[in-house]
Amino acid sequence: MSDTTSPSNLFNIPMRANFIQQGQGRPIIMIHGLAASLHDWDDLVPALAQRGYRAYALDILGHGDSPKIDSRAYQMNWLFEHLCGWIDSLGLTQPPVLIGHSLGGYLTLEYARRFPDRAHGLILVDPFFRLSQLPGFLRLTYRRPELNMAVVERTPQWLFRMIVDVTSLSMGHSNGGAHNLPEPIRVQTALDYKRTAPGAYNLLNTMQDLTPYLASIAQPTLLVWGTRDATLSPDSFKDMLSRMPNVTGHAFVAGHVPHQSHAPQFNQLALDFLEELEANVVFPPQSAF
Repeated sequence: MSDTTSPSNLFNIPMRANFIQQGQGRPIIMIHGLAASLHDWDDLVPALAQRGYRAYALDILGHGDSPKIDSRAYQMNWLFEHLCGWIDSLGLTQPPVLIGHSLGGYLTLEYARRFPDRAHGLILVDPFFRLSQLPGFLRLTYRRPELNMAVVERTPQWLFRMIVDVTSLSMGHSNGGAHNLPEPIRVQTALDYKRTAPGAYNLLNTMQDLTPYLASIAQPTLLVWGTRDATLSPDSFKDMLSRMPNVTGHAFVAGHVPHQSHAPQFNQLALDFLEELEANVVFPPQSAF
């Protein structure tokens, strides 16, 4: 499914986006992370539709089957402009709940900050909001986007798949399984890495630190993270809990993608939050610890 509106006047970015939509009711918009796709939400979309929500999941600019700008250095404001234009094109009659993972969490926070009346609530999954969340070696890696691009362009998909499998095995599963991620998710993860625009790896060099703005983001928020996240520091999410005024937190014994590794538990947590949100419950700040 796709939607096309006029190009952005500011960055001349096409607003066309590849997306899926299921169900009717309060709109829920799901935003994936770097080098991922709308398939991050394959387990959540039907669960939302069954519970009476209108679920949207899109491929953000440069990812999946959405447009890929011919540039060797993507900018974060391009992604945000693309996301805003696409949301506007939906013609929603009530503000959506936004769900964002990692880089999608950054976009979700920025949308809620800039347009507080357009976001009914937030679900943040291991959200990225400042560079210091990254381990030192990853920060050094992202400072050399040309190296990342070369690696991505020259690495065959089978090798990406092997890396995903080894990482999944090394992480293990909290329920005792051999793998952290089911095989269909590992297959999709490798495919998504390979079809991401190489220039997208420059995005983290163009972000701003959202820490100073967290206290102003007042929408009811569910913050979910993995205590074994090796991509973003788990301690940073505890810091978010202390800064955001209307947030509740839940930690899974999981890695960077608890919405995929623990899909049934995550889905139930999200649905419970949405049910309380629709009942106009305002959540007090609290921690999972």
